[in-house]
Amino acid sequence: MLEPTGPLPPEIYWRRRALAIGAAVVVLGLIVWFIASLGGSGDNNQQAEPAGVVSSASSTTAAPTTTPQQQGAASGGSSAAGGSGGSGGTAASTGSDSSAAPATDAPAADAPVAANQCPDQSLAIKATPDKASYRVGEEPGFTVVITNISSTECQRDVGAGLQQALVYTLSDQRIWSNTDCFPDAQSDLRTFKPGEQAGFTVKWSGTNSVPGCGEERIPVGAGSYKVIAQLGELRSSPEPFNMTT
Repeated sequence: MLEPTGPLPPEIYWRRRALAIGAAVVVLGLIVWFIASLGGSGDNNQQAEPAGVVSSASSTTAAPTTTPQQQGAASGGSSAAGGSGGSGGTAASTGSDSSAAPATDAPAADAPVAANQCPDQSLAIKATPDKASYRVGEEPGFTVVITNISSTECQRDVGAGLQQALVYTLSDQRIWSNTDCFPDAQSDLRTFKPGEQAGFTVKWSGTNSVPGCGEERIPVGAGSYKVIAQLGELRSSPEPFNMTT
């Protein structure tokens, strides 16, 4: 079967077979190349797709945002805070002057500032001697009453460092103050409803004093005196009393 037969010389048949085989090889090669080119194109598309996904993800990544709560925590907002003392109505002692210990130079603490502080014109203050007469050597006692005479509720620091009881002669010579030798810087922030009162008691040793307690304290003699209460710039009417032998 391999031997060519026909009217033509055998060389012609071998050439034809060679050309046919060569053409078949070329066609087969073209088919293989076409299939290979299709497979390579698919691989390139598959490899390019992840790169596109990564690029898209990176381009849509948003920077972290800060919530208003986090901003408030970072800024360290405030505060501020303060409390109010108990409302008046009960008498409190503002200290006694009977001790002979000198005052110390302790720094005064900052007094709280009330948002609705009672102005002087909304308050009334009064000092009353416990008795009309005392014997020399006896310690007179005074009651100081602060009243809210306004129609609105307000607050006021009535600490002993701001609240004074002062003793004068009837000729207005200053004799003594409870803050001369014992300046109490402790605050006492009170809330006063309309008409509400706060009462305090003050004891006097019966000796003279000057601001800062820098002089020798001498017992006062018999005579007529008056006591005045003061809170800030607010002063009471004088109330007379006597020291007798």
